[in-house]
Amino acid sequence: MRRFFTLIAALWAMPVAAQDMSDCAALAATALPDAVGLTAQAVDPGAFALPPRASSGMSITGEVPSAPNPGFCRIRATLKPSAVSAIRVEVWLPLRGWNGKMIGVGNFGWGGDLPYANMLAGLSRGYAVAGNDTGHEGGEGGEFLLGKPEVLVDYAWRANHLMTVMAKDLITRAYGKGPARAYWIGCSLGGLQGLIEARRFPQDYDGVVAGAPPNPLTLFNAAQLWPNWLIAQDPRRALTPQKLAALHGAVLRACAKEAGALYGYVEDPAHCAFDPSVIACKKGDRADCLTARQVDFVRMVYRGPVEPKTGKVIFPGPARGSEMEWSPFINGREFINAADLFRYAAFQNPAWRASAMDWARDVKAASDRLAPLIHVDDDFTAFAARGGRLLLYVGGNDYHNPAELADYLKRIHSHLGEKADHYARMFVIPGMGHCAGSDGCDAWDKVDAIDAWVDRKAGRAPREVNRHGRTQPLCYYPDVPTYRGAGDLAVSASYQCAVPKN
Repeated sequence: MRRFFTLIAALWAMPVAAQDMSDCAALAATALPDAVGLTAQAVDPGAFALPPRASSGMSITGEVPSAPNPGFCRIRATLKPSAVSAIRVEVWLPLRGWNGKMIGVGNFGWGGDLPYANMLAGLSRGYAVAGNDTGHEGGEGGEFLLGKPEVLVDYAWRANHLMTVMAKDLITRAYGKGPARAYWIGCSLGGLQGLIEARRFPQDYDGVVAGAPPNPLTLFNAAQLWPNWLIAQDPRRALTPQKLAALHGAVLRACAKEAGALYGYVEDPAHCAFDPSVIACKKGDRADCLTARQVDFVRMVYRGPVEPKTGKVIFPGPARGSEMEWSPFINGREFINAADLFRYAAFQNPAWRASAMDWARDVKAASDRLAPLIHVDDDFTAFAARGGRLLLYVGGNDYHNPAELADYLKRIHSHLGEKADHYARMFVIPGMGHCAGSDGCDAWDKVDAIDAWVDRKAGRAPREVNRHGRTQPLCYYPDVPTYRGAGDLAVSASYQCAVPKN
C-alpha cells in the first residue's frame, strides 16, 4: 500500500513576503512586442462580477469564489504576431498582497473567451493571473480557422506562450521582480495547452496541472466521432436512453464496489472486464436489453476506432462505467467540437462530414497536418531538468479512458529515469466526468496541489476531492481510494489509497 499524503504544515517552506504595487495606470504606457491597444485599469475590491455558469469542479481552487474580488490591476491587450492574429489577453495583478507567483489559466473546448472564473479564483489566492481567448472570439466550433493558417498556430501554441511572456514582463515592471514561481492549470483543451507549454517552452512554467489532456488531439477527436459513425453505417446500432441506462446498470452490478454501488460509478475501471453480452436480449427486443447488433456496437465503442488495414486501435474507447457520459457521441448527430478539427483545422473543407470518415485515409491525413502544431510527444526531459513538475488527472467516467492517460504517463516516465515519479504524477478520480461532474466527487484544490509540490517541496497529494458534502481521498496512480470496510462511505477517512487487487 502506498501512503496517503496529508497536509503537514511543518514541511512547508517559508512563504514569499506579500508585495503591493504602486501605479497600475503607468503600465498602460508599456511597449510590448506584438501588443496593441494595451490598457491598465485599477479595479476596486468587489467591483468585478463573477461570470455565470462557474462550477466548483471546474475551479482551479476547487470552489467558486464567493467573496468579493480583491483590488487588482486589470491589463488588457491584443497580441498580433501575424497580420491576421488577434489574441485577446488579460493579466490581473493584485494591488495588495501579491504572493510572488503567477498562474496561467487554460481554456476549454475551442476556447474563444477568457477564463474569468478561474482567473478570479487564482487572484483571490494572491496570485498574478493571465488568460487569453486562443486567438478568436466566441463560438463552439472551428470555423474561425477557415483560410487562416496563422490563426491555427495561435490556437495551437502561440497564444499561450506569448501571453506568458507578456505576463512575466508586466509582473516584473509592476513589482520590480518577476514571479518566483509560475504555474499552468487547465483541463481538456487547457490540459493539452499545459502539455504543449511544458514540452515546447519548458522555461515558461515551474509546474503544470494538465487535466484530461486530449493528446494526440487528432486521434482523440477521431475516437469521439467513432460511435456516431458506426450508427451512421447502421442505425439499428443506436441505443435509446433506456438501453444506455440498462447497460450502465449492468456494468455497476458487475464491477462497482461499496462506494460505486451506492453512488453509481466504477471505482477501478481498469480492472473491470464487463462484456455487454451479459444483457443481450434473449427473446425479441426490449428496452432493458441489447440486440446482437447493439452488443457488437458497445464492444466497438469500448475498443475505440481501428485502422482498417492493420486492425490497430487508433485511440482507446471509454472505460467501463462511463456509459452515462456517452450521449453526445451516440445520439446519431455529428459531434461538432470533434468534427471541426478535421473539417477546418486539417482539411479546410466546410463540406467534410464525419459520417463519411475514411478511417484508412482521413485520420492519417489530419494527423500529418496537425501533429507538428498540436500533438505532444512523451519526452519532458527538458522540463524536468529545470525542476518542472507535471501533474496529470482524469475522471474515471470521462470519455477519455484513464488507461490511455496512464499509458502516456508510463511513456513519460521512461524518459526520466529512476526519479521519474519526482517529476510526473497522475490522479484518476473515480466517478468524475470530463474535468468535472458525473457521479463521483469532482472538486479539489489544483492550485494548492501544484504549489505544495513545486514550491514547498512537500511532495504530497491534496487531501481529498469533494462534492455535495461527500469526500474521498485523492490517490496517486496506480493507487485508488479503497474502502476500509467500516465507516461512512461519504467521508474520506473511511478510505485508504491502495493498489487494486486483480
